Formats: sequence, C-alpha cells, structure tokens
Amino acid sequence: MALPSSADGSRTPIVVVGIGADGWSGLAPASSAAIERAQVLVGSARQLALVPASVPAERVPWPSPMSAALPGLFDEHAGRAVVVLASGDPMLSGIGTTLTRLLGAEQVRVIPYPSSVSLACARLGWAVEETTVVSLVGRPLDLLTPHVTPGRRLLVLGSDGETPAQVGRLLTDRGYGASAMTALAQLGGPGERAQTATAAGWPGAPTDPLVVTAIEVVPDPGTVALPTVPGLPDEVFDDDGQLTKRDVRAVALARLAPLPGQLLWDVGAGAGSIGIEWMRTHPSCRSVAVESQPDRARRIGANAARLGVPGLQVVEGRAPEALAGLPGPDAVFVGGGATTPELLDACWAALRPGGRLVANAVTVESEAVLAGWFARVGGELVRIAVQRAEPVGRFTGWKPAMPVTIWSVWK
Repeated sequence: MALPSSADGSRTPIVVVGIGADGWSGLAPASSAAIERAQVLVGSARQLALVPASVPAERVPWPSPMSAALPGLFDEHAGRAVVVLASGDPMLSGIGTTLTRLLGAEQVRVIPYPSSVSLACARLGWAVEETTVVSLVGRPLDLLTPHVTPGRRLLVLGSDGETPAQVGRLLTDRGYGASAMTALAQLGGPGERAQTATAAGWPGAPTDPLVVTAIEVVPDPGTVALPTVPGLPDEVFDDDGQLTKRDVRAVALARLAPLPGQLLWDVGAGAGSIGIEWMRTHPSCRSVAVESQPDRARRIGANAARLGVPGLQVVEGRAPEALAGLPGPDAVFVGGGATTPELLDACWAALRPGGRLVANAVTVESEAVLAGWFARVGGELVRIAVQRAEPVGRFTGWKPAMPVTIWSVWK
C-alpha cells in the first residue's frame, strides 16, 4: 500500500482526528489545524458534515464494506495529506485501532477527542477505572453476559439505537431485570439527552444511534450469580450426561491455568464446560471444542452463547484427525478417550512451549496410559474422589462418585 509522502520522499503519517457530537466548535486547536491542512478528509457522512465548508479538502465518505476497501482507498490518495475523522477517541473501538493494525503505529498519528466512556462517566459521577466497558460494536450481544454480576457498573457501546432495548431484554432474561439502565445519547453535543428505566421496564423503541448504555447491575430475587472463576454449577450446562462435573472441572481448570489471550483445545468436549469456563475467565481467552457427535456439538454452541462466550469455536469431528490444521494451543484438555491411538501424541506435539496438557481418566486402561506418559515426560498425577451427601432413609449418607485420575504437565 502506498502512503502519502512529503517533499523529501519520506512517508507522511495518516492523521486520525476524533470529533464529538458538538462538532467543529468542540475541537482543540491541534485537531482543527490538522483538518484545515488536509487535502483529503475521510469519514462518515455525518462526520464530514460537521466540518465547515471553508475547509477546502476533498471529502471522501467511507466505502462499504469498509475493511476490504481500506488498502485501495489509501492507494488512491497516495502522496496527499489524508485526515481521517473518527467519533470520540479513535483508539476506543474505533478506526484508529484498525488503521494502526493495518499500517503500523509509526504511519498513523491520532489526535483523540474525549471518549464516550469518559463523557458518560462524567455525567454519571462514575470513576472510569471502576467501570467496566463492554463493546458490542459488530459483536454478539451475549458477550455482555459474563460481566453481569451484582453491584457492577457497566458501560455498553453498541452499533445502533437498538442496543439499549436489546440489553434490557438480555438482563431481564438472565435474572437482572431490576438493574438500573441509563441511555446517554449525543454525549457532548447540543442534543445530549438521557433516558432512565429498569431493564425489565425498558421501552422497546430505539434510541438515538449515538448512544452509550450505562448499567448498575441489580439481581432479581432468587437469581444465582455466576462468577468467572471455575467451576459453575452443573445445572447451568445443558448436557446428556457427558459433562465434566463441577468439582473435577474446577481442579482441571486450575491446572490448565487460563491466561489472557491464550488458546485452549477441549478435546472430546461433551457439553463444552471446560472450554466455556476457560473463556469466561477473560474476554481475550479463546477455545476450540472438538466433539465427534453432532448433537453434542450443537449443544456446546448453545451452552457457549447462553453463558456469554459465543466466540467459542466448535469443530465437529473425531480426534486426533479433527485436530489437523487447528492453530497451535497454549493448553489442551482431554476429558476422556486417552486410550485412543495417537491422541495424546498429537496433542503433545501441537502444544506450544510453556503450554499445559491436562487429561482425565476414570478407567484402569486410561489410567495406565496416563501413567505411561507421566513416566515419560513427568508432570503431576493425582486421583480425586468426591462424595456427595444424599438421603439414606430418614438420615443422610455419603455417596461416592467414580474417582478421577488427572495427569497435568507443563511443556
């Protein structure tokens, strides 16, 4: 891609200027000066209309679809001073981040305007550092779910004016209809306004497209909060009996050691509980669930969406063949099938250096396989026996579950 060049042949960075709902009058001198020097102004029709006619730059609306057209757009204007207009802070779910990734940080100069997050917190009296921001711009609504816990303050960035009503319905469906919601529209501009109601009582009509949805999370009576630490109650997963139970799941995930940005393979995923809980620990965690049975594969996707991690990738197929071509994992969980020929070999070979492999066994034969691997490459071999209190006539006794042997190792 050719970038604009100065007279001496050096490349001139593309300038990205944040502009608010108050338009030209709200810009800092450095921002307005950058726009006045531009030969080409790129932005949405709304943003371009905020720039006075006295600015002589050629005005280019964003093409659609934008991402595919970006390289050609800048090639077309090579050698000219290009300024891109963005809403608020271009580095907060904005075009500044996209251009920096595409062109490199040294080729993009960003002049931000106060973000919608800063403006919303200022209006509400919320501390920015104590407020969780959830971007749903071009993303599934279910991503909000893991953040919905009692007493939390959330700011939701959406794609359009439908977002507040959609958020209200999700909160109500999850047992948080009592939550207080405020839709803040046109922040910083002359048309700024706020609308407040509970999630359950939120009107269905759309709001202004330039809206931030603020939430103070309040549970309805009887709602059981779901934490992001392992393990969730078994009953929150739809399953056919193939489920790593809560106590064993928590132990396995502790050994898998989820870290932000890392990828897990959940091999023989069953109900998908391990991969789902891995992803709930941090928004950047990723997981691939490998499952051979079609009905279980569909169930995994439904569980993942309902529990707030719709990005979980489901691969329908039998391991180890189904593992071919998958990106290298930082952790692998094998919940069963350790006796499958070449399965652990394939997982171990694919595992990145510093990665973790955790495998469970409940049969003597699979225990023998894990013991063999333990002897070869080390790690930790433990057996867990869980007993649950159940009625015995008029009294209560302990009913043991099958013991589970867990082998875990760092590569």
